[in-house]
Amino acid sequence: MNTKSSYEPVIGLEVHAQLQTRSKAFCGCSTEFGGEPNTNVCPVCLGMPGTLPVLNINLVEFIARMGLASGCSIAPKSVFARKNYFYPDLPKGYQISQYEEPICGPGGVEIDLDEDRRKTIGITRIHMEEDAGKSIHDIDVDTLVDLNRCGVPLIEIVSEPDIRSPHEAYLYLSRIRQILTYLGICDGNMEEGSLRCDANVSVRPMGSTTLGTKTEVKNMNSFRNVERALEFEINRQIALIEDGGTVIQQTLLWDANQNVAVAMRSKEEAHDYRYFPDPDLVPVLVDEESIARIRKALPELPAPRRDRFVKELGLPRYDADVLTAEKEIADYFEASLNALPADARKRKENAKAVSNWVMTDVLRVVAEKKTPIAEFPVPPPHLAAMLGLIHDGTISGKIAKDVFEEMLATREHPKVVVERKGLVQISDVAAIEKIVESVIASNTPQVEKYVGGNEKVFAFFVGETMRMTKGKANPGIVNDVLRKKLSARKR
Repeated sequence: MNTKSSYEPVIGLEVHAQLQTRSKAFCGCSTEFGGEPNTNVCPVCLGMPGTLPVLNINLVEFIARMGLASGCSIAPKSVFARKNYFYPDLPKGYQISQYEEPICGPGGVEIDLDEDRRKTIGITRIHMEEDAGKSIHDIDVDTLVDLNRCGVPLIEIVSEPDIRSPHEAYLYLSRIRQILTYLGICDGNMEEGSLRCDANVSVRPMGSTTLGTKTEVKNMNSFRNVERALEFEINRQIALIEDGGTVIQQTLLWDANQNVAVAMRSKEEAHDYRYFPDPDLVPVLVDEESIARIRKALPELPAPRRDRFVKELGLPRYDADVLTAEKEIADYFEASLNALPADARKRKENAKAVSNWVMTDVLRVVAEKKTPIAEFPVPPPHLAAMLGLIHDGTISGKIAKDVFEEMLATREHPKVVVERKGLVQISDVAAIEKIVESVIASNTPQVEKYVGGNEKVFAFFVGETMRMTKGKANPGIVNDVLRKKLSARKR
């Protein structure tokens, strides 16, 4: 009997997302990443006596966007609380957060288990809070503290314990990141700490409804590390139980270099933080009119957009998934498609052609050059114009590859490139017939093979004709003329 299959993991994720505001949550200091240590600070975020926090109103709008996008209700009244704990990177001795009255209530996010199966992961709450500073452990001076991050605005997204495998956790976290970036409220960069994830993990016998003792795993700085850390902790708990041991509620730190989770401390409960309402901040009031305005301004979200690409544009599911993974890529694709001449009857055909170019050539360059799509040298109208030149026979698909590379280097319009380099496709039938006759006359052995029934040699004649025209001959016309001329030799 497979011991692992006898147990069911129960996983809940707490996702912290840094909001893309220019200033901090309760003061005017910059949120820019990478500044010199302790330069983006002021008396408010340093917790100096006598200072008072003032709420950055963008926090409310940003978190309401995420709440509405994940099916949550927006509380008409929410309250800030002080989360009390003592650590070197928390100068006030408490973190401004929300506890009993968060701004967003229950909701859910749908993940795709495969092409046919979807699952909704419940969201318990989404609330606003501020970030703490950063401790830097140095061999020579023990520990340094950088308080630039103190007061940076965060939202915490707390899931229900609905996740049943490390892979489901990966899918859920990926979807959360996708929604956050589509909404334009977080850049989703885990390496810079813009998106962080803690996981609560327990196991129970298959079929049981009783929750086991949970542990919390922290310090997972990539999606794959989340998967690996959960796999490790699930296996550790199962092995411990099978050996007659007991799982202890504690916090673990994931060590990506060693691929192990190391015990950090006993897991805190809510009462350990001694939450109480923050007396320096008034309640946050959100009226129905504001909620309606924010809802109306929401962009089309990734899953509905993907489904529309499949249903309306006829794209394969794989293409639609790739194109909608990032909002900027989906926008580039649609802008290119919409820049083509309007022809409803051929829209699906055009969509696949644009998809092929974006997925292969555009995304290849984006990955190689690490270029944001907003700075891509070939704007959507230029890509559409090049596809138009292929469609009307001005250039072949093969020549288009050369045109595309030249557009990348010069940022020129494709028509300019084609004219400057003399790349116009040869579509004159009489001219192509002369070249084909020359190719046939110069390759008698291959002609005899073809006449003798070797159809494969036909590709040789196509290649020779294209070589003699430097790739400019219209492939369709070349094929037609060659078949006509060679067939005549069989008679």
